[in-house]
Amino acid sequence: MHSLPTVTIYTVAREARVSMATVSRVVNGNPNVKPETRQKVLDVIKQLNYRPNAVARGLASKKTTTVGVVIPNITDPYFAELALGIDDVASMYKYNIILTNSDSDDEKILKVVRSLLAKQVDGLIFMGHDVSDDLRNEFESTNTPVVVAGSVVNDDALPSVRINYQAAAKEATEFLLKHGDQQIAYITGPLRYSINGEDRLNGYKEALANNNVAFNESLVIETDGSYQAGYAKAQEVIEKGLKAAYVTDDSLAAGLLNGLTDASISVPDDFELISSNDTNYTKVVRPTITSITQPLYDLGAISMRLLTKLMDGDDSNDDEKNVILDHGFVERQSTRK
Repeated sequence: MHSLPTVTIYTVAREARVSMATVSRVVNGNPNVKPETRQKVLDVIKQLNYRPNAVARGLASKKTTTVGVVIPNITDPYFAELALGIDDVASMYKYNIILTNSDSDDEKILKVVRSLLAKQVDGLIFMGHDVSDDLRNEFESTNTPVVVAGSVVNDDALPSVRINYQAAAKEATEFLLKHGDQQIAYITGPLRYSINGEDRLNGYKEALANNNVAFNESLVIETDGSYQAGYAKAQEVIEKGLKAAYVTDDSLAAGLLNGLTDASISVPDDFELISSNDTNYTKVVRPTITSITQPLYDLGAISMRLLTKLMDGDDSNDDEKNVILDHGFVERQSTRK
């Protein structure tokens, strides 16, 4: 079998009897082309089924119009909602995105970031937690701009878009304290991550101090953040006689809730529960879970908009590189009225 001849920009220019520069202007939406010429080129493009070579275009413009997005868990609704906001704004600015899953594993994160940089992406959006020394070195050695979306990392030099996690944790803990709960557990994902071991934990401690309640380290219950871990920790919570918990992850909170329910602990009558992200996990369980709310779509959209500015070389305003969005709080069935 003979393969079909490759249709190039030269082929289109020859058939349309225009210059390759004119074809390039039509393909890239440049308005400086006469309407009749534009239509003639478009007709030839359709007839020949010409598809512009993105790599070649990238070499010419020194831009690939692609953005890499690093997600720790692509199945987590928290990051999925963020990714939707990223994708919509990327499309608006005519960028394609490459989604990668890192499994929150330092070696895999480094591997996918290196792979994205090798593809010469114009920018990176990093979703996840703290960066390793190797990853920090990778970021520092590239001119590719990086924005952290929906989290806190241990590198203040990286631009970020997030909520105030410390203030949110303080608000949730104080809500439980006002209900008379004194022994409030802080049930968290890995404490080695700044978002859990610093921001949220400090908010929890601040609420206790403001209400003259002594901090008890045994009430800080660390897990891997999964549903299974939450379910397993229900027994520990029961054995400690605890009556309330602020939980850092919705899947973790759902697991804890189901574990308590299966152990015949009534929520909220015998135990109150507040979660952090207000994803679908908080709504599909029964009772539904009271939660901090985050503008997840906006976190993603604004992260992408910030990245477009950095990719265009607009780094004049350092104040705009760390964007804090407002969080909210929604009461549901897992807390008492």
